[in-house]
Amino acid sequence: MSYPLLETIKSPADVKRLSIPELEKLASDIRHAICDQVSKTGGHLAPNLGVVELTLAMHYVFDFGHDRLLFDVGHQCYPHKLVTGRAPMLGKLRQKDGLAGFPEPRESAYDLFSVGHAGTGISTAVGMARGDTLMGQGDRKVVCIVGDSSIVNGLSMEGINNAGTLNRQLLIVLNDNGMSIGQPQGALAGYFDKFRLNPSYKQFKDRAHEMLKHIPGGPTIEEIYHRLGEATKAVISHDHFYEHFGLLCVGPIDGHDLPTLIEMFQEAKEINRPVLLHAKTIKGKGFEFSEGDATTFHSPKPFRVEGCRVELQSSGRSFTSAFADLMTEVMTKDEKVTVVTAGMPDGTGVVKLIKDFPDRAFDVGIAESHAMDMMAGMAKAGLKPFVAVYSTFMQRAFDQVFQEVTLQGLPVRICMDRAGLVGGDGAVHHGFSDISFLRIFPKMAVLAPMDEPTFKLGLEFMRTYDDGASAIRYPRDSVPTPAFNDNPPAFELGKAHKLVDGDDLAILAYGFPANHALKAREELAQQGYNVAVYDARFAKPVDIELIKSLVDAGTPILTVEDHGLQGGFGSAVLEACNDARVNSSNIHRIGLPDGWIYQGSRSGQLAECGIDATGIARKVREILDDTAAAGASSDATNSTIRATH
Repeated sequence: MSYPLLETIKSPADVKRLSIPELEKLASDIRHAICDQVSKTGGHLAPNLGVVELTLAMHYVFDFGHDRLLFDVGHQCYPHKLVTGRAPMLGKLRQKDGLAGFPEPRESAYDLFSVGHAGTGISTAVGMARGDTLMGQGDRKVVCIVGDSSIVNGLSMEGINNAGTLNRQLLIVLNDNGMSIGQPQGALAGYFDKFRLNPSYKQFKDRAHEMLKHIPGGPTIEEIYHRLGEATKAVISHDHFYEHFGLLCVGPIDGHDLPTLIEMFQEAKEINRPVLLHAKTIKGKGFEFSEGDATTFHSPKPFRVEGCRVELQSSGRSFTSAFADLMTEVMTKDEKVTVVTAGMPDGTGVVKLIKDFPDRAFDVGIAESHAMDMMAGMAKAGLKPFVAVYSTFMQRAFDQVFQEVTLQGLPVRICMDRAGLVGGDGAVHHGFSDISFLRIFPKMAVLAPMDEPTFKLGLEFMRTYDDGASAIRYPRDSVPTPAFNDNPPAFELGKAHKLVDGDDLAILAYGFPANHALKAREELAQQGYNVAVYDARFAKPVDIELIKSLVDAGTPILTVEDHGLQGGFGSAVLEACNDARVNSSNIHRIGLPDGWIYQGSRSGQLAECGIDATGIARKVREILDDTAAAGASSDATNSTIRATH
């Protein structure tokens, strides 16, 4: 499809040359281009549709080749990318060597940070504002765009608290669409509901001068007031929550009204103190289906629009869906079980549990640290709490797992979705470090399922494990058809399960990669190799008795994991061998390399890391062929020695 006006935009300078009617036409082009592409590849749709006018107005007023633009979360950056010279890359959105779905400095100097986690934007903006001033470049304007759900994140609040002490320009654009990924949670979400667009600004004009007397820094703002245009005077808010942090708060205003946005940005640009501009937007704006169901179309799979009906691409039953169903069974069986998620009810499957168990299932908003501590409190009260969280967000609660959970010996259960490689979201979302930082905690059990039957067994193990905390990790993938018809045995702490016997080499696969290991074994069997495959199940504690028996038998071992090699499952095996004085010289590892893996398909990323079936089979052949060659060389050397004597 052609987008005539968008195709003329090679840089933000082209945006500045447009008239208001042309900007509105460009906004329409951008919306249709994004929707058309996301329908083919998937990606973040509704967040980007909601910020088109905000983005155009910011680029119209500011010069972000010199000024600073920082995003919080970053999943609303597509319009920004399209007007900063990257429209030709849209056709490879979230694909290998294509356009990243989040801000990415490797792509453009207009992107300052790779960001994909909420709450970071304001703090980095404050840092850049202070840094530019110290470097003698205080003329650089600093703008941060943040959503109404991420602005209440703890880190955002810390940033705002410090932003209020700045003695220079800083603009925080609050994109208030009344939505997180799902419905926003918490008292501040209710507070924002009070602020709804008023079509008439006259009542504000009449009171604006009086308001200034009630704002911190009154005399300074009094001076600023006389220099402001009527538009800004009209919408200064003296009772806005963030005014108490020392910010001049303006709005709410219509975040889709381009003339008003441009006027507001032009005036805010000249205010030499921190300003928060509260803009009310519609998430998913421009299409009836996305406006009506912004949660579903926050980050949809590829889809097809047929008249009034939208059909999402089906990719089979996911581990997320399996978790929701299996946890329903657990919560039905045990009334002491509770579950919490931090702003990801749909992404973790907890939305189903909230509906079925409203008194025992919770979404606390984008607040992973609070979620973990809340469940520590529930564990202390005698309940059996489960925390459902993406692996990439788990590290945001690291200190709470340390202090309030494991140090206290509390059996909090952590369920980590999106563990390992995640595909299109790329480096900002890979779950590559959870094993490393969780297995350092005393009494922590770290486990992983390979399919739905073992997932059920793993959750049941966690429900009854009271000696310490426990964590289970599972991928952003479809649950595979179980490899065997027989019922697998229950999880036993630190014990692996043999899937297939073999004499040449033993593959210890941790979690989902066990399925790839089984496929690799089929390929290897056709080539004359006889390989055993074990479902390792636990990264802490590892099955040292099994490992010792394999080493004693002279069997080479290959560990496989969808996790970073540093500190991961393979490292745990080597450490256990060292502690038990077991020779580890013939233990080999496959996992994520020591480097960043950018956007692409999950299958492509697995292949890139060598942890798909083909890569595992290749590694096994290398090990066995090298061993055979070394043996032949040794035999030849021994024969020469005997012949000499």
